[in-house]
Amino acid sequence: MPNSKAKFHCNRRGGQEAGRRELVSRSLQSAQHCLEDQDFGTAYAHYLLVLNLAPELKTSFKETFQFTLFKWAEELDSLTRIQDLFNCYEQALELYPNDEVICNSMGEHLFRMGFRDEAAGYFHKAVKLNPDFADAKENFYRVANWLVERWHFIMLNDTKRNLTYLKAIENAVRSGCKSVLDIGTGTGILSMFAKKAGASFVYACELSKTMYELACDVVAANNMEREIKLLHLKSLDIEIPKHIPERVSLVVTETVDAGLFGEGIVESLIHAWEYLLLPPR
Repeated sequence: MPNSKAKFHCNRRGGQEAGRRELVSRSLQSAQHCLEDQDFGTAYAHYLLVLNLAPELKTSFKETFQFTLFKWAEELDSLTRIQDLFNCYEQALELYPNDEVICNSMGEHLFRMGFRDEAAGYFHKAVKLNPDFADAKENFYRVANWLVERWHFIMLNDTKRNLTYLKAIENAVRSGCKSVLDIGTGTGILSMFAKKAGASFVYACELSKTMYELACDVVAANNMEREIKLLHLKSLDIEIPKHIPERVSLVVTETVDAGLFGEGIVESLIHAWEYLLLPPR
């Protein structure tokens, strides 16, 4: 009897496998016919089914799947079926999470729709996956020009100004400020100043996704990624101990410009003073 049961289960598994292969084969044929008829939506659905049923075929059909996805996405875009377009890219990235071509294409759609910060994230991911991918690099630099204010470059090249910040931070750290929070870190320069000055704990927050990712790269390039905790957060949303373990002894920021008199900057500094900074001794 046990042998009969084992044989039954074996036959059942064999039947399921045969059924899977048959469904995959028929779906591939249907997808090809749909491509020939330029029915890209149905072709995409067939390829999605095939690659979920037979992940071993991902490599073989990668380029065909990309072509089908991009053609179907163009149609969805022209029909303003935006949510369906995004759903297709999410499905595609579940199948190919590290595909720089799909990431770049997703970024292009987002950029055209005005979601520049989100687009920058996908372009940045594509470049990190393949540093030689020229289209992704060009797209990332293009969107960065929209998102990174010109005064960032002016400030970074203002040696006198940077040395003034460095000396002030060094003086504060030497006087006993061992934990530092950098609000609106940008490229992370003040955080690195604080760490080099000897601060034991350095935290930095940045609301812009593009600038946050840039700061991560800059900090990593300076071998400080384990010494500076970067938060993709608005300073008003920082909670203790959820994001930082305790109040800090020094807050630094470069957000002082014409926007100082705007409600957001003032609220950030008041919040930091009341909730994130240690009371004076």
